[in-house]
Amino acid sequence: MALNGLNAEQLQAALAPIGHNLIIASAGTGKTSTIVGRITHLLRSGVEPNRILLLTFTNKAAGEMIARLERYFPKDVVSKIEAGTFHAVGYRWLKAKNANVILKQPNELKTLFKSIYEKYNFSSANTDVSPFSALYLYDLYSLYQNASLELFEDWFLESYPDHQPFINLYLAVIDGFESEKISYGFVSFNDLLLRTIDEVKTNPMDFYEILVDEYQDTNTLQSSLVDAMNPNSLFCVGDYDQSIYAFNGANIENISTFSTRYKGASVFTLATNYRSTASILSLANRVIEHNPRIYPKQLKVGKEGKDLSPRLLAYHELFEQYHAIAHSIKTSHIPSNDIAVIFRNNSSADGVEAMLRELGIPCKRKGGSSFFDAREVKFLLDFLSLIANQKDIMAFLHIFEYGRGVGAATAKEFYQALVHFGDGSFKRGLYAPIKTDIPKTTSHLTQAGLFGDEELTPTNQKSLLASHPIGRHPKATPENMEFFSSYLELMKSLYDEKNPAKMVRKIVASKLYSTIVDQLSTARARAKNGEVDSSNKTQASERIYQKAKLFLELSSHYKELIRFLNAMILGGNELTQGDGVNLLTVHASKGLEFTEVYVVDLMEGRFPNTKLMSRGGDLDEERRLFYVAVTRAKEKLYLSMASYDKNKKIDFKPSCFLYEARMLKGEEMKETKEK
Repeated sequence: MALNGLNAEQLQAALAPIGHNLIIASAGTGKTSTIVGRITHLLRSGVEPNRILLLTFTNKAAGEMIARLERYFPKDVVSKIEAGTFHAVGYRWLKAKNANVILKQPNELKTLFKSIYEKYNFSSANTDVSPFSALYLYDLYSLYQNASLELFEDWFLESYPDHQPFINLYLAVIDGFESEKISYGFVSFNDLLLRTIDEVKTNPMDFYEILVDEYQDTNTLQSSLVDAMNPNSLFCVGDYDQSIYAFNGANIENISTFSTRYKGASVFTLATNYRSTASILSLANRVIEHNPRIYPKQLKVGKEGKDLSPRLLAYHELFEQYHAIAHSIKTSHIPSNDIAVIFRNNSSADGVEAMLRELGIPCKRKGGSSFFDAREVKFLLDFLSLIANQKDIMAFLHIFEYGRGVGAATAKEFYQALVHFGDGSFKRGLYAPIKTDIPKTTSHLTQAGLFGDEELTPTNQKSLLASHPIGRHPKATPENMEFFSSYLELMKSLYDEKNPAKMVRKIVASKLYSTIVDQLSTARARAKNGEVDSSNKTQASERIYQKAKLFLELSSHYKELIRFLNAMILGGNELTQGDGVNLLTVHASKGLEFTEVYVVDLMEGRFPNTKLMSRGGDLDEERRLFYVAVTRAKEKLYLSMASYDKNKKIDFKPSCFLYEARMLKGEEMKETKEK
């Protein structure tokens, strides 16, 4: 049976008396086995399966536990256990009660919310403060539903007292939104839980025991639902030291106050780790003990085999670090699927991903956008692709999507017109048009291919665009012709250039690229109330140019454009999907394990991330993130840092976690402790 395979700690927890039980399941200590063992014990003790409720944070986790139980009990018995996420279970219950429930996605509900918001005149409020936009107000209301049991007005004004003049209007919008949802039967994910709470208060659920997985990640609303169901017994499994979702509404007090909220509660600790070596666990213990010890514990080693000490990889320059890690992975005998690079910031992953791609090493990125998916990088690739292959109409369309008033249809007509002007050659039509008449239709134009283009030279005139027939196109406007002129000017400067790095340098320094940067940085700095924060725009612009510099660094290793594009584009999908090295944010790595792990950019400001700490986080949570990252490693753990960023001209100090881990020694260790 499932109980036979449990160690003494797990078995004690699985056989816990009926009541309120909290199981502190540290990383790699077998929490899933313990939960399966607990349900096994309940079933063997005569508890009816339909009186057992298993709540998880993914339906996959629930499915895996149910599948394990089917090894020991008939499927018709196990199928009666109620299992799934909070939302999935709530939805099933409400539908079973024939409730008028039509689940809607956030984007759909935001549209409804906005339609109500726009009926109100916010300018009537006597204040210099700008009202929140409809979408921002929606997000705040959603956060409130997850995080608080008090009145919205009280919760809201505590954080935004300067919006007091708008509070009645905000409340009117919210009331109207709730009324419309009820009339149509629409519910949000939060509504599912709220409606379920109301339902169980009216019609109590007769569950003998409720089991909650990943209890440290529950929010106030989910905790309230569990309390409303008032089961005979509660079995919650989680780890205070792995609570890393505060930004998403998780309430760490649910687990930290368990013993005080439930009088007579029992707390069990699973401390034997079967995942990592003794050296890795020792490092994790040394760091996490700097956090308050709500539930004292010390991870113990349950893994047998060779014990390799964690290594510190220290480099002078940031890019040198990424380059070295990629080469280390290339020479590793560990299968790429079993290697992970874990990062705190997306910018950290860009360099590693770029270096892996250059070396032809497959990788897949989770928890952040791929470097090569960034629009500023795609623009550079499209621009170079069109130079290498004049028939690449898609590259042209992607470039001209940034032109004001140029949609895909217009861009296609411009491209086909240029082919027409060149008598079948896009390049000739761009630089030295043969035909000047505007084609009556562009839908059937074909290219005869490139011929004699190597003999072409750009027309020499003060205003290249002034005499270019594209200016007489019916879709030409001053705005899109200004963009076309910048494009033509840049293409002219690149006419005789063959070196990829020199091409990239000219593109990045061009007026055209500055236009792209301005558009992208403005969009990324636009707040939900519609305002553009100048400081955020500057930072967004800096990040864009940082990616461009990384792209330039990649191109510098090639002498031929085609070879560079082959490395960057051809096979690109294969390098970022399916098998390959795992590039993961710390949050995305949770629950996973790998033989070889690199935790990168362990410098003050980057990990711990001081910027996010200033926005409501704290050092304790950053330390929990570090703890989660290092405990993903089974055998090999590399902690990596750099001292200098040559692009930003920034010096770095080692992360305080490296001193706490005793990977570094010195006066700064003393300073870290004093903090």
